[in-house]
Amino acid sequence: MNTTTTVAQPGGPVMGAPDATHRPMTAEERKVIFASSLGTVFEWYDFYLYGSLATIIAAHFFSGVNPTAGFIFALLAFAAGFAVRPFGALVFGRLGDLVGRKYTFLITIIIMGLSTFLVGVLPSYSSIGMAAPVILIALRLLQGLALGGEYGGAATYVAEHAPQNRRGFYTSWIQTTATLGLFLSLLLILGIRTAMGEEAFLDWGWRIPFLISVVLLGISVWIRMKLNESPAFKKMKAEGTGSKAPIKESFGEWGNLKLVLLALFGLTAGQAVVWYTGQFYSLFFLTKTLAIEANSANIMIALALLIGTPFFVIFGALSDRIGRKPIIMAGCLIAALTYFPVFKGITHFANPALEAAQATAPVTIIADPSTCSFQFNPVGTSAFTSSCDVLKAFMASNSVNYNNQAAPAGTVAKAKIGNEEFTSFEGQQLSKADFTAKSAELKKSLTDAIRSHGYPAKADPAQINYVMVVLLLTFLVILVTMVYGPIAAMLVEMFPTRIRYTSMSMPYHIGNGWFGGFLPPVVFAVVAATGNIYDGLWYPIIIASITLVIGMLFVKETKDNNINA
Repeated sequence: MNTTTTVAQPGGPVMGAPDATHRPMTAEERKVIFASSLGTVFEWYDFYLYGSLATIIAAHFFSGVNPTAGFIFALLAFAAGFAVRPFGALVFGRLGDLVGRKYTFLITIIIMGLSTFLVGVLPSYSSIGMAAPVILIALRLLQGLALGGEYGGAATYVAEHAPQNRRGFYTSWIQTTATLGLFLSLLLILGIRTAMGEEAFLDWGWRIPFLISVVLLGISVWIRMKLNESPAFKKMKAEGTGSKAPIKESFGEWGNLKLVLLALFGLTAGQAVVWYTGQFYSLFFLTKTLAIEANSANIMIALALLIGTPFFVIFGALSDRIGRKPIIMAGCLIAALTYFPVFKGITHFANPALEAAQATAPVTIIADPSTCSFQFNPVGTSAFTSSCDVLKAFMASNSVNYNNQAAPAGTVAKAKIGNEEFTSFEGQQLSKADFTAKSAELKKSLTDAIRSHGYPAKADPAQINYVMVVLLLTFLVILVTMVYGPIAAMLVEMFPTRIRYTSMSMPYHIGNGWFGGFLPPVVFAVVAATGNIYDGLWYPIIIASITLVIGMLFVKETKDNNINA
C-alpha cells in the first residue's frame, strides 16, 4: 500500500505527498546531483586557484608596490571577485527565474572557465606595467559575477529535484563542491609544484593550473548540456504562475525583503565567516603568520579537507531529521567560543619557537599615535613611510607580537625588543633611494635582534607536530560543514519558486561575497594595526555571534516547508 506523509508549508500542512524519506535515489536524481555537483566543483576550483596562489600572484602582478601593500592588494583582488557576487546574483538570479535554472548556470560556467584560462596567459607587471593588475582584477570581477549566478542555480536545481524530507541530504552534495574545488586546486598545485621544482613553479609553472581550467570547462559544459530543466520550474511555467519582475518582487515587497534580510544576517553572514576562517584564513595563517613552507601547509589543509568533507553530507542528512537551524546555530556558537584557543593551539604545534619567543621576548612600539596608520591599502598606492608605520610593517610581516606605547607628539618611533631599543626614521621627505637604503639598514638591525631573541625566520619542519595541526585544522573544517552543509536546503525552502533563484542568491552572495570574501584582507590589516597575530579573529567571532543571536530569535525552521507551494 502506498503511504503518505504530512508536508508542512508556510501556509499550513498539506496531505497526500508521497513518503520519499526512505526510498532509494533514482537514476535521474543521481544524474542531477552528479552533474550539478561536478560542474560546481570545477567552477569553485577556478575561483579558488587565485586564493591558493595569492602570494605568487602578488609578486607577478603587483611588483611595483611595496611587499606589504602588494600582499594586501593581492588579497583585495581576490576579494574583488567576491565583491561583485551579489550583482551576479541579481543578473543571473533574474535570468534563472525568468528563463530557467539549467541554461543560466550553463552561461555562468562558460564565463568562469574562460576568465580563469585568461589569467593563465596574462602578461605580468614587468611586461605590461599597470595594465597587468587592472586586467587581472577585471577577470576576477567576471569570475565573481559568474559565481554569483552559479551557486543559486545549482542549489535550487538540485533542491527542486529532491523528494520531500530529503532536501538536506540531496543539496549537501552541492555543499561539498566548494571544499572539493579548493581541495582539487591545492592538490593540483602541490603536484605541479613538486614535479617541476619551486623555482620553475614560481617563475611560470603557477600558470598551468589556470590553463588546465579550459579542459574542465569543456567537461562541465558537456555534462550540463545533458540535464533537463527542474520539475518545479517547468510546472510553474506550465501554470503561468512565474514572476514577471523577480527582482522587484524579491526586494521591493517587504514580506519577502524581510526574509532576505533574515537569511543574510541570521544565516549566511555567520556561515560565511566560519567557512572562510576554516578554509582560507587557516591557510594564510599557516603560510604567512607561522611561516610554514607552502607545500607542507597545503598538504595539511588538504588532509583536513579530505577528513572533514564527508561531514557536509552527514550534517545535511541530519538536518532532514532535526532541522537546519539547530546545526547552523551550533556551528556559529562553537566557532565563536573556540577560535582563539584553536589558532593558539595551531601556533603551539606548528611553530613552537615563535610561541616561545612571543612569551619570553616581548616587543613594544613606542610612537606618537597620530603618526601610526591603519595599514589597509585597497589600491596598493599608499606609501607607509612614517617612523611608526615602518616599524609596524616590519613586525607584522615577521609575525612579531608587539604592544603599543604612546609617545609625545613629534617623537620618532622606537622599537623595544627585550632590553634593546631601535630608533626608526621619518621617511616622508626622503627620496625613494634614500628611503630604501635607510629601510634596509633598519630592517637588518631589527632582523638580527628578533632572531637573537628567538623569533624564527621560518617554522622548523622538525618541530611541527603534523598530526595535531591536521586535527585542529580538521576541527575548523567540521565547523564549516556544520554551518554550510544544511544552508542550501534552508535558503531554498525560505522562498517561493517564482522568485527563489533571485531571492536566495542575494543573501547568500552578500554573506559569502562581502562578509566572507573580505575576511582575509580585513584580518591581515587588523593584525598589522594591533600587533597581535590573533586579534584578526575578532572579526569572524563578532559576525558569527551576531548571526547566532538574530538566527535564534527571528529565523524560523524550514525543513518541513513545501517548496512547490
